[in-house]
Amino acid sequence: MYPQQVIDALRHVRYPGTGKDLIESGMLEDDIRISGFEVSFSLIFPKDNDPFMKSVVKASEAALKTYIDSNITAHIHIHTKTPPHPSPQGRGTKSGPIRAKNIIAVHSGKGGVGKSTVAANLAVALANRGFSVGLLDADIHGPSMPKMFRCEDARPYSVEEEGRTLIEPIEQYGVKMLSIGFFVNPESAVIWRGGMASNAIKQLIEDAHWGELDYFLIDLPPGTSDIHLTLISELQLTGAIVVTTPQPVALVDARKGVEMFRNEKVNVPILGLIENMAWFTPAELPNNKYYIFGKDGGKALAEELQIPLLGQIPLVQSIREGGDEGTPIALQAGHPAAMEFDRIADKLLKS
Repeated sequence: MYPQQVIDALRHVRYPGTGKDLIESGMLEDDIRISGFEVSFSLIFPKDNDPFMKSVVKASEAALKTYIDSNITAHIHIHTKTPPHPSPQGRGTKSGPIRAKNIIAVHSGKGGVGKSTVAANLAVALANRGFSVGLLDADIHGPSMPKMFRCEDARPYSVEEEGRTLIEPIEQYGVKMLSIGFFVNPESAVIWRGGMASNAIKQLIEDAHWGELDYFLIDLPPGTSDIHLTLISELQLTGAIVVTTPQPVALVDARKGVEMFRNEKVNVPILGLIENMAWFTPAELPNNKYYIFGKDGGKALAEELQIPLLGQIPLVQSIREGGDEGTPIALQAGHPAAMEFDRIADKLLKS
């Protein structure tokens, strides 16, 4: 056995965060040691709590036994350091309440179009690429992120920094997150007037220990409200993403959302539009597309308003299951739906 055999075997192991093999991802340290049928080497992961660490180590051990010799004993060491990645170019400020290079609002004109699902999966897709990502669930009356990230029972604790007591966000799947859902009874309705809701959002922004972020995503409530105006006035938004479904009743409200951000008093760039539930393809008929909510409505609206179409996401059962079970589909590298969120993230990085 010699080092090149180990390298060739590890080319068969893909890191779910990027979809690339370990060698292409630059995750193999230059420290391969071989003694008989024993081999040791180190793998480099982006962070200590990488969700794919255990599965990648097991896959690496299996690859060595499969492609070299079944009698091999592998000693795999873990190193963590952030791999090089493109520097996000945003106009977000690092001197305001959120020290983020990019602050992006995810908006929908009406509820039920999958805005929170898009925000959750986009946050995971960006974190998978090694970016530091924060996610604020600003939907005070319908917080869903704790369930979508399988941390409903989590309770943020306080930390001291520079003489201030701050809320420590919950971190799951590499995403730092805060939601009013962590602080209220999930079975009770949040019946607050606009001012109370806005003040709660301001506290989650200003009194939280977010740290330095590459991307800060905000899952806005549907429609327009005091919360939207509060966030726009508090933060220098890099831009907004509008989510819609193809049917006309959703497109009417999506248009209003675009116009709200384009209003001269708001003046927030529209980074693009995402058409969710664009079509349905049954598992038993993979080549068929059924346009349940209409065909290309979001695409047509994006063309009309001259904004980028970031993606068309199909109506897929596994996306819904991932949200309900607290494991966003973007975690499943290679899944067609996850690949669509990856493509959206790539377009966002280039915008």
